[in-house]
Amino acid sequence: MRNWYHSWRAAIRIARRDAVRSKGRSFLVLAMIALPILGVSAADLTLRSAELSTEQSLERTLGRADAQVKDAHTGGVPIHQTPDGNGVDPVGDFEDKPWPEGSTDVRKALPAGTKYLVDSAGSGKLRTAHGLLNAEIRELRAADPMAEGIMTPVSGRFPKTPGEVAATTHFLETSGLSVGSKLVARGLDREYTITGSYELPDSLKSDQVNALPGALLDPLDKALAADGLSGTGKSTSYLVSVPGGFTWNMVQEINTKGVSVLSRAVQLSPPADADVPLYKHKGWDSRDYGQSTAAQAAALAAVGTVVGLAMLEICLLAGPAFAVGARRSRRQLGLVGANGGDRRHIRAIVLAGGLVIGLASAVVGTVLGLVLTFALRPLLEDYIGARFGSFDIRPLELLGIGLLAVVTGLLAAIVPAVTASRQTVLASLTGRRGIRRSNRVLPALGLVAVLLGAAIALYGSLLTEKFIIVAGGSALAELGVVAMTPALVGLFGRSGRWLPLSPRLALRDAVRNRGRTAPAVAAVLAAVAGTVAVATYASSSDAQAEASYEARLPHGAVSMVITEGGGRDVPAIRTTVQKYLPVDVRADVDRIVVGSKGCPPYGGGKECGSYEIVVPEANRCPLWSTSEGEDPAEKFSKAQRRALAKDWRCKESSGMAYTESGVLIADEKLLKVLAVDDPAAAKALADGRAVSFDKRNLDKSGAVGIRLITDMEAANRAMEEDKEVPGVIKSFPAHQAADDVNAYGVAMILPPAAAKASGLTTVPLGAYYSTDRMPGSEQRQKLEGELDKTGASIELHIEEGYTSDNSIVLLALTVFAGLITIGAAGIATGLAQADAEADLKTLAAVGAPPRVRRTLSGFQCGVIAAMGVVLGSAAGVLPAVGLRLTEHRQELKWYEQALDSGWGGSLTPPASTIVVPWETLAALLVAVPLGAAVLAALVTRSRGALARREAS
Repeated sequence: MRNWYHSWRAAIRIARRDAVRSKGRSFLVLAMIALPILGVSAADLTLRSAELSTEQSLERTLGRADAQVKDAHTGGVPIHQTPDGNGVDPVGDFEDKPWPEGSTDVRKALPAGTKYLVDSAGSGKLRTAHGLLNAEIRELRAADPMAEGIMTPVSGRFPKTPGEVAATTHFLETSGLSVGSKLVARGLDREYTITGSYELPDSLKSDQVNALPGALLDPLDKALAADGLSGTGKSTSYLVSVPGGFTWNMVQEINTKGVSVLSRAVQLSPPADADVPLYKHKGWDSRDYGQSTAAQAAALAAVGTVVGLAMLEICLLAGPAFAVGARRSRRQLGLVGANGGDRRHIRAIVLAGGLVIGLASAVVGTVLGLVLTFALRPLLEDYIGARFGSFDIRPLELLGIGLLAVVTGLLAAIVPAVTASRQTVLASLTGRRGIRRSNRVLPALGLVAVLLGAAIALYGSLLTEKFIIVAGGSALAELGVVAMTPALVGLFGRSGRWLPLSPRLALRDAVRNRGRTAPAVAAVLAAVAGTVAVATYASSSDAQAEASYEARLPHGAVSMVITEGGGRDVPAIRTTVQKYLPVDVRADVDRIVVGSKGCPPYGGGKECGSYEIVVPEANRCPLWSTSEGEDPAEKFSKAQRRALAKDWRCKESSGMAYTESGVLIADEKLLKVLAVDDPAAAKALADGRAVSFDKRNLDKSGAVGIRLITDMEAANRAMEEDKEVPGVIKSFPAHQAADDVNAYGVAMILPPAAAKASGLTTVPLGAYYSTDRMPGSEQRQKLEGELDKTGASIELHIEEGYTSDNSIVLLALTVFAGLITIGAAGIATGLAQADAEADLKTLAAVGAPPRVRRTLSGFQCGVIAAMGVVLGSAAGVLPAVGLRLTEHRQELKWYEQALDSGWGGSLTPPASTIVVPWETLAALLVAVPLGAAVLAALVTRSRGALARREAS
């Protein structure tokens, strides 16, 4: 034990001294290991600090209250709820009777002696220094001690009178207002003074205004209702304080009155699952998949895989660096052997180098992670949009992260340690390297792994739909290629006979010294293989997405739609869009409204109805219309469903409609914008007749019927009973466009004169524009800035065709692979220079020009980079192709199921699209090796120190 201790102590001292002497190499390895440790430790600190305890989370939701109580909207029908109140279900069987709806008076359900605060929330458009801003309006006495912790005051004070409000700091920054400014809500003729600012600890980017209960939401709702506009959507809950806390028994008791509760006492001490009635219902469980053992095991496996691959990459990169140190210290190691040291001591010295660098990396990475996280805490909180609960340091977790650095350093030094220990004392002292025989077992095992992995990946992609099989087989095949790297490097050497002197020398040196070449090539291979796999998969997915892309408008056309406020903002915004874009034709469009003019499309609220196009019975798809509520799956066989899916009556409409049934009120200008070249259609609109783009809607007389539905409850009952929906039908003579016309989701155009003559109520919806050229970025930015000032919810679409979001990803992957390649090749080049120093001195002595040293260094680096890139490119294609084929099988299976169900008639069979990313491959195969070679040549000195050769 004593000898072991002293030998390792001496080895660590020698390793520490060598690390200090070789500062550049030590810093390089330390940086490679410490940077991932820094990132992981900083991520651990950030996640743990942002992870709130139950007490901290409750403080931000409840303040100092005991519970939050709110109406479950079941009309007072008893409910069962989850302990956190997020899941509720009415008690009873409502399969054959209407679902309970309605409100209840929560205050009457509260236990005796309860103190409460009213907490109401809604939204409205508030006037700012720049225009209008849609913000949340919250009515809560924030200054009350019971609400302390929900809002954090920043400056000023919370409101004390009905004419005062406070605002979040983000709202003030966005709006251009400040404490002391006057605030006005759109539609309300009343000013409010901003008395203070605050922030929501859980939502720093919220635009919110705080007022006293009843001071803002109710007056604004009344004003909006008077103008026929939609209200604020007010919802109310109550923060309550009960002597002794709100227990689970009290929660269950108040549930009998149709009220749900979030209780502090229940959250801090939750009941057992057996004591929660809701969990006894079918379909309810206390845990979702994310909390299950299988999900946790999958997450751990994913994390373990990522960590393992990262450690492998670092070991492959750092291993040659340790080999450089061992090679440069071979005389010192020889002296250790000459003075009685055995192979065990030699291995200990080299391994101690990995241990020293690993420990230093652990300390530096962890400390920097702590310091940076603490210093950047405000920026991190702003980025995630929430304040940390506390600066939570978990010593055991940080110790485990640091241990990874130590293990990585030791693993990276294992191969150099074994190689150094096999050198004889004489060879180490004289600098001779002896004869090296390549290992034939490892390449054979690698070949077996490649064949087995390829077979598994092929099986997974052609016979199953499981990605994990393809991924596992691809990983095994890639590891096999890594194991075969020394043999593959030897094969590359056969091409040297056709190369000039410098590249031939570089290639010969790389092949003869596979011990240092193979790890660097393997590191490049792994990085490039991953890049090529992702790039191939992304490019193939892009190609398939582009092929299946459906344009919403003709190329370059623009649509602007506003569905709120009864269209009162539409006329001004139509003009604004036309002002800032190169508009050729503008087509104004309106929509039909049933009920109040402020009703949104598809109905909403008791005063709002809806409408639909009446499809004649003969034109209805048999698969969609079955008598007595029969399921088409039971009425038709699979063969019949497939046949009916091709029937013209069962073709699903393509495109996007902004209104019910795709009906727009417009004139013939809309035909020009939609690129519909049909003179008969234009003449029909000019004559006051409708134009239909779906022949199913026409009856035998050539007219289209529109049913106006005013009683939505009766309509819903009729649909549930498979009966005709009650409503008044308006009939319009129509011109039917040709079947091959693409109307981009518009089912029918109704001229304004016909709509007015029939008594339909219409409101402005927006406009469609054709442009004489594609709008530029500057024009769009100016337009968006003007539209932001209006505060309206505008849906603006400029049809550009399919655009890919993967270009920046592919660029980032290429840069990443390039950096790994240059780093690995540079390390191997440094080792090659250490090995070839005697040969370089000889070349200089016999009169070789100084540029030979630079040229040889550049070609050494370029050769290693080229070999790794070529092998990585070949290895990366397999997983990408396998994953694409697996996806194709899944899509094909879904398509077949759609056909069997009878609703896949409008779908096109999925194509197995595989695209090679030639731009990425060109950058990797040409630019990266060339850049590595040039960089190595530039940083290499032309002249080395000329010295006599050592005696042989």
